[in-house]
Amino acid sequence: MFANETNNLISKNNFDRHINDQLKRASFSIMLNIAEGSSRFSNKDRKNFLVIARGSAFECSAIFDFLYDNKLISEVEFKNSNDNLEEISKMLFALIKGLE
Repeated sequence: MFANETNNLISKNNFDRHINDQLKRASFSIMLNIAEGSSRFSNKDRKNFLVIARGSAFECSAIFDFLYDNKLISEVEFKNSNDNLEEISKMLFALIKGLE
């Protein structure tokens, strides 16, 4: 699960506390918004939560770009994170389109 992988990465690195907090919050937001959206009865409500989850995935991606650009994570960590986020984003996009 992406949130667990992200939490493990944070735990083994010495990032700034603001980065830790924002990355944790954004990665958990993906999972939690998918869960909350699945409990909604209307497609409009479900879609809204999926859109928010996808935004959180993009937020995580931006943070990983920053970490990599500042040499705070390795290329392998960067690639793995971005690959996971790309897959999450594609899945969310398909779910969103399916609700239209």
